[in-house]
Amino acid sequence: MTLRNYPDTIRSTVVGTTAQWRGAGLTLAQLRTLVSHGHLVQVRRGAYATRLAADRAENDPRYAHALHVAAVRGSVGRDVVGSHHSAALIHGIELLERPPADVVTVTFPPDRRSKSRPAAGVLSHHAELPKEHVARVRGTRVTTAARTVVDLARVLPFAEGVVVADSALHAGMTTTDELAAVCERCARWPGIARARDVVAFGSALAESVLESCARVTFDSFGLEPPRLQVTIRGPGFVYRVDFCWERHKTIAETDGLAKYAGPDDMLAQFRRDRLLRDAGYKVIHLTWRELFDTPELVIARLRTAMAAPAPY
Repeated sequence: MTLRNYPDTIRSTVVGTTAQWRGAGLTLAQLRTLVSHGHLVQVRRGAYATRLAADRAENDPRYAHALHVAAVRGSVGRDVVGSHHSAALIHGIELLERPPADVVTVTFPPDRRSKSRPAAGVLSHHAELPKEHVARVRGTRVTTAARTVVDLARVLPFAEGVVVADSALHAGMTTTDELAAVCERCARWPGIARARDVVAFGSALAESVLESCARVTFDSFGLEPPRLQVTIRGPGFVYRVDFCWERHKTIAETDGLAKYAGPDDMLAQFRRDRLLRDAGYKVIHLTWRELFDTPELVIARLRTAMAAPAPY
């Protein structure tokens, strides 16, 4: 017997704890039978999703994590919402450091102090949850993109906060004004000064995690801010570059060798660099390893390029 043979209260349930499935009308024996036949699939200990949901989750990591959040909410209370890293994963906001997929972060209302020890794989916060800070995404309640960015910016190192802010802004999930409004609403919260700094530094023009980290590195070493995503035109070409210091005729690209899928890609990059140099620009490439292992060398190369005369 599949779920199609059960009442609407059961067929309309996507994921739930054992208590929730029983509350919807299943007996413990029926629940065990559905699990043993694969019609219900364990998501977390004591929580099960329908086979249809489990199959979708295999190809959609954001939906898969939403099932985990929904399962946790089912066990701790519906007034709790997915937040911080969990909300970022479900929204599709980039993170520099991703927690394990089965670790769920939730926020409790401040007056809802849990009397039990936190469940394994659940990180909890207590904070106000104004209705405008909560949204339903992929079937479960999480903090909005703007609130998620500010929450993470309050607790993460500056560079990681910038990654989050840049990603959400670039994807159009939020705006600088919305982020500023959340900061104002949470003006007395711990870490809000850092969050304001992140919001002020964030840019919708940064197109990758590496670009965001490069921006922070440039700033931390005292380089003047570059323009982002600048279009360079020359005889027979139009290229967009990651960073440009027009006054110094210097370009920085953050893809390094990572994007070369084959010889043709490498030759195309060489041609691109040659045309940019022919147009009077100095081109510097930087990789993940260089930026994180030897940032001082990256900055030294950029400063040398800025001080040097144009190639031609």
